[in-house]
Amino acid sequence: MGKLNIAPTKSNLLSLKRQLDFAEEGYDLLEQKRQILIFEMMSRLSRARDAEQTVAEALRKAFNALREARIDGGSKAIDDATLAVKMDHRVDISDQHLMGMKIPHLTVQTEPVSAQFGVGGTSANIDIAMSRFVEVLPMLAELAELGNAVVRLAQELRKTQRRCNALSKIFMPDYRETINYIMGSLEERERESFVILKMIRDRLEQPPVE
Repeated sequence: MGKLNIAPTKSNLLSLKRQLDFAEEGYDLLEQKRQILIFEMMSRLSRARDAEQTVAEALRKAFNALREARIDGGSKAIDDATLAVKMDHRVDISDQHLMGMKIPHLTVQTEPVSAQFGVGGTSANIDIAMSRFVEVLPMLAELAELGNAVVRLAQELRKTQRRCNALSKIFMPDYRETINYIMGSLEERERESFVILKMIRDRLEQPPVE
C-alpha cells in the first residue's frame, strides 16, 4: 500500500471519496461476475467429463464393430465400400452470450446411415460401424463445445480475478490510506486554526496597557 501523491485539500478529499465509492461498487460487480464464472466453468467442466466418458464408450463400440467388419471381409473390402458412400453431414456454429462473452455453440446435423450405406457383398458389421461412427459426431461436437467453453471461461475468470486483486489489494487500500491522511491533515489544520483564532481572540479581549 502507498499514499497517493496528492495535495491534502477538501476538494481532493471529496474527489477521492467519490472514486473510492465507484471502485467499491465496481469490485462488488466484479466479485459477482467472478462467482458466476466459477459456477458456469465448473458446471461445464462436469458436463465435459461426462461427455468424455460417453464419447469414449461410443467410440469403443464403433471401433469394435469396425474390427469385426475387418475380420469378416478384410480391410480392402471396407476401403472399397467406404469409397462408394457419400453422406452430407453439417455443423452449424452460433454464439452463446454469457457475461459479455461469446461462446460457440455447435449443432450437428447428420444424414441417416440407412439411406446411404447399402453396399452388396459386405458384412453387416460395416453398416453397424458406420452407424455408430455417425452417432458419435453430435457427441464430439458437444464435447468440443464444452471444452472450448471451459477454456474461455477460465481465461475470463483469470482476467476478472486480476482486476479484483488490483482493486482490493492496490487501488482501494491506496485510496483509503490517502483519504485518512487528508482527513488527518485537515483536522490538524482545523485545530491549528482554532488555536490561532483563540489566541487572537484572547489578545483582542485583553485590556489595553496604559
